[in-house]
Amino acid sequence: MTFQQQLLEGIPAVLPAQKEYDPAINHAPKRKKILSPSEEKLALQNALRYFEPQHHATLLPEFKNELDTYGRIYMYRFAPEYKIYARPIEEYPAQSKQAAAIMLMIQNNLDHAVAQHPLELITYGGNGAVFSNWAQYRLTMQYLAQMTDEQTLVMYSGHPMGLFPSHKEAPRVVVTNGMMIPNYSKPDDWEKYNALGVTQYGQMTAGSYMYIGPQGIVHGTTITVLNAFRKIGKSPKGGIFVTSGLGGMSGAQPKAGNIAGCITICAEVNKKAVHTRHSQGWVDEIIDNTTALVTRVQQAQLDKETVSIAYHGNVVEVWEAFNEHNIKIDIGSDQTSLHNPWAGGYYPMGYTVEEANDMMANDVEHFRESVKTTLCRHAAAVNAHTEKGTYFFDYGNAFLLESSRAGADVLAENGIDFKYPSYVQDIMGPMCFDYGFGPFRWVCASGKEEDLAKTDAIACTVLEELAVNAPAEIQQQLQDNITWIQGAQQNKLVVGSQARILYADAEGRAKIAQAFNDAIARNEIGLVILGRDHHDVSGTDSPYRETSNIYDGSRFTADMAIHNVIGDSFRGATWVSIHNGGGVGWGEVVNGGFGMVIDGSKEAERRLQSMLFWDVNNGIARRSWARNEGAVFAIKRAMEIEPNLKVTVPNIVEEDLFNNI
Repeated sequence: MTFQQQLLEGIPAVLPAQKEYDPAINHAPKRKKILSPSEEKLALQNALRYFEPQHHATLLPEFKNELDTYGRIYMYRFAPEYKIYARPIEEYPAQSKQAAAIMLMIQNNLDHAVAQHPLELITYGGNGAVFSNWAQYRLTMQYLAQMTDEQTLVMYSGHPMGLFPSHKEAPRVVVTNGMMIPNYSKPDDWEKYNALGVTQYGQMTAGSYMYIGPQGIVHGTTITVLNAFRKIGKSPKGGIFVTSGLGGMSGAQPKAGNIAGCITICAEVNKKAVHTRHSQGWVDEIIDNTTALVTRVQQAQLDKETVSIAYHGNVVEVWEAFNEHNIKIDIGSDQTSLHNPWAGGYYPMGYTVEEANDMMANDVEHFRESVKTTLCRHAAAVNAHTEKGTYFFDYGNAFLLESSRAGADVLAENGIDFKYPSYVQDIMGPMCFDYGFGPFRWVCASGKEEDLAKTDAIACTVLEELAVNAPAEIQQQLQDNITWIQGAQQNKLVVGSQARILYADAEGRAKIAQAFNDAIARNEIGLVILGRDHHDVSGTDSPYRETSNIYDGSRFTADMAIHNVIGDSFRGATWVSIHNGGGVGWGEVVNGGFGMVIDGSKEAERRLQSMLFWDVNNGIARRSWARNEGAVFAIKRAMEIEPNLKVTVPNIVEEDLFNNI
């Protein structure tokens, strides 16, 4: 069968042959045994409902074995034979171009060069899934191939509920992931209900089909590193940045360090992840012992090199060794998946990855205690360096949150706040999000490198034109992004689809998108898929990350993310998503995203202008109401640009009034 025929087939009528487990592929860790015998039966019944009754006797023992062995039913037998990657849009069998674009994005998320655990359908973060099993993938792709522009596909935490009649202005796909009743959002609830096959952790851009490989976070990390060095008043040249994590999104760190121009040391315990990033050119060197690492870093400091080093081992070893040898760390952070501490997001010291994985599945309490002990030791090493002047920030991965829960010394004197800021509190919030700047991205649906080069040039021209008359408050942002886009080609950022990201505000996003739409109308480039990371101005309510610089008491509310996805739905998005969970953990965040296909038409022009304006200014309005100074400036400017925008602006209360109360 051809690729197109296999997509149209959906779940095959004849069972494909069983597949051998390939240990060379990076697999998800075994999940702990959490279901009761009656719940295991329910999980198996849930899995078998995808298949005709005549296959149940064959599949039941097979799925039972998967559940016993891996803690989940992935249905490995049904993984397709064809290679999964973002093909040119014309290669997808579809009645709707918008649906074909979504198929392209789904396959990009599951590309072996992109996905962290591709055979378990996990894109990044240890548990950020596109689907829970291969039957869901096959059925979804079949629905997308069949759908028209008068239908909407409803996705229920990885499960394709079906095609429903709608209309051309409606989203083609509506996605939810992990939307639990609030009292059922504890970590073990994810383990249980995911094992039952009734919900999944969509992370952010994993379950919303908008991941573009580690490039998606390279730019944000580059801006963070540049601004962190600016904050301490030091040039990145010869400066040291220590962090950890090379899987999924965290693999962007060494590339970002190179672009910023510093010395980056990024620790990673998983040998496969280390060598993947090295083979892709995202990290320059690999070192596996602290003695050699100390010597190499000291030389790099003397020579003021720009170099990235992957340390194959636990990051605590790096912090402790550098403290012992008095190596000054200028900026430090951590980007392991600590939103997922008990299921492979963070590994304890003193164990190989294999030993830790076995303990994770078979000795859960010992694993938890080992992680907590390591977190305390990790935090103590960080504290030793910050006393010497290191600027440490939480990179929104729940490092400080989980360290505090482990009993580590990370709380401020008031016993409530953390000693160290979130990078959003100190950098991204006040410098970017409050002014409306966030991770706008696009994918060239043709798959052509030349289309990406043309869109880079178009975007750069738009930014340069905006910079001429832009207010002083946003000049630095515009200049950073002009520099970024000018160097995008030479930095070889593409992994998977022909995609690009840059930080832009509502005006910049709309003008760039309009310029793309005009170029498509002139047949200069093919279709373009617009989107953004959920880690943005208004897509995410996350009190320890995206909204950590909200100080009016509302940072634990999630109205903004819900408003955002509803507003995107009726303003022209091609698909929308809303998730429980994300970069900081299940039950800790609500986040939403969108995708929008532009085709050069007047209808696309109308939709992009309407939706992109709302998608950003919804968040600026909320940040302004929280009395964030930059956001008050930004929303007043937005109201000047768009007369139909009328936003309630806060009145500032003088502090002196409280002196006698």
